[in-house]
Amino acid sequence: MHAVQLVEAVGPDGLRLVEVDEPHAADGRVVVDLAAAGVSFPDLLRTMGSYQMVADLPCVLGVEGAGVVRSAPPGSGVREGDRVAVLALDGAWQQTVTLDPTAVFPLPDGVSLAAAAGIVMNYLTVHFALDERARCRAGEVVLVHGAAGGIGVAALRVASALGLTTIAVVSNDAKAAVAEDNGADHVVRVDGFKDAVKEITVGRGVDIVIDPVGGDRFTDSLRSLAIGGRAVVLGFTGGSIPTVKVNRLLMNNGSVVGAGWGEYIRVDPGYPSRQWAALHPLLESGDLGIPEPTVLSMDRAADALRLLESRTSTGKIVLDLRSDAERR
Repeated sequence: MHAVQLVEAVGPDGLRLVEVDEPHAADGRVVVDLAAAGVSFPDLLRTMGSYQMVADLPCVLGVEGAGVVRSAPPGSGVREGDRVAVLALDGAWQQTVTLDPTAVFPLPDGVSLAAAAGIVMNYLTVHFALDERARCRAGEVVLVHGAAGGIGVAALRVASALGLTTIAVVSNDAKAAVAEDNGADHVVRVDGFKDAVKEITVGRGVDIVIDPVGGDRFTDSLRSLAIGGRAVVLGFTGGSIPTVKVNRLLMNNGSVVGAGWGEYIRVDPGYPSRQWAALHPLLESGDLGIPEPTVLSMDRAADALRLLESRTSTGKIVLDLRSDAERR
């Protein structure tokens, strides 16, 4: 089968499209033939050797994908021919994977395999941030930074499905259009977002900030919180890691919490299945819609990462893992 491996930690140029043996179908494992795999910011960090989890090289990147079950053990919850999303911690940028049943998630008919390939990382991360870490309640107002990116789009859609009002923060008109297309109730520019939030909320502020960007905007995010508001840190795609003057938290009974979904599920591997049980009805009903992603072929994996690096991409990027015959 074909796989995309990282052979040298020098950035996207360290990727190679190679042929490897299919994984052994061990007892108790589900075998899935993947149609597509998601591309995420941690994949870029791993190519640079700057991610917190370091793997021996060569290794297969990617941790999420979608495809069709080839075989499954009894009691696994899926069977041959089922369409599924997967969490493949040993690498999803390959055509076939074997997985523990807890890492395989049945798909509703209305979600395409390409769209499903980008669900697990972004949508489960955002659900974790809103539900588990921010303890959101219907009717609250959430401010979403980086709202046109993969995490941002997921945050807008999950928040809306959970009954929250959303304010999207973007940097230009094209990204504003993406946020609007994905259900943002309000869209504001990065420059001056604090004052815009104050106007939209009539001086009250927002209940939750979802921030995958970090950088110098974080102080104004804290200033934008309502009494009892929560700022949830998901990452630092802006490059710099902000510091917090805790007197700001004292003055408005606010809080700053981290949302490290990957670390959380290492301690509680069954948590994604419980999340899926909560989200599946929303996917099935259409209350949580998944937009179609940007799709690139396997041999353009490096280009996909460069789009993330330049911050010029919008929405989710996935790799098409199918053979030429399957495409035809």
